[in-house]
Amino acid sequence: MIQIAVVEDEDLYAGQLMEYLAKFQEEYGIGLRMTRFKDGDEITNNYSSQFDIILMDIEMKLMDGMTAAEEIRRLDQDVVIMFITNMTKYAIRGYQVDALDYVLKPVSYFDFSQKLLRAIEKTGKRGGSSITIESGSGIRKVKIDTIYYIESEGHNLIFHTIGGEFSIRGKMKDYEDRLSEDGFFRSNKGYLVNMKYVDGVEGGDCLIAGQRLLISRARKNDFMVALAKYM
Repeated sequence: MIQIAVVEDEDLYAGQLMEYLAKFQEEYGIGLRMTRFKDGDEITNNYSSQFDIILMDIEMKLMDGMTAAEEIRRLDQDVVIMFITNMTKYAIRGYQVDALDYVLKPVSYFDFSQKLLRAIEKTGKRGGSSITIESGSGIRKVKIDTIYYIESEGHNLIFHTIGGEFSIRGKMKDYEDRLSEDGFFRSNKGYLVNMKYVDGVEGGDCLIAGQRLLISRARKNDFMVALAKYM
């Protein structure tokens, strides 16, 4: 699921962009999760690298898009920024915040869809997305399709990934809600499993990354249905 922020103070243009994104999602079969902000200060407040792509209007009342982009870029070097504007004079400043492109108003769907495809390709997440994880030492982005499973141990969560393991303090329910649309399913109280890596089911266990993870009796039927649906 690709996380997209739409930062636009005019309801008319914001509604049009949301419609275009919904159409794009259906046309290309790429999962998008859209969040709308009405001003630059709204998205920069408590920003935590949670988006893959930001569609940013430049002219807004409280904080203009260029200023917001400068603040965001100091915190997040990876997010793809595209400006929505009717003024091309901002092009030089756009390079300073490593903006990918401009979409000129009035926005046509074809032009928008082609530039959005380019933005998705730049994220490297056309087949997946990332999740932002907060820990005591800071914030990290983890590609969702590199997570084998998440294990609950007391008040800690252990992320078992292709690149190794790491632990944070957190609640499993929070990540169950965040990852439910990305092919993850709770096999029992202690494991949240990425269905992509389930190699099989034997008895009361699922086989994943060389490990046998218990499937609780109460969840067995739902787990098998979820696995079949994913496959």
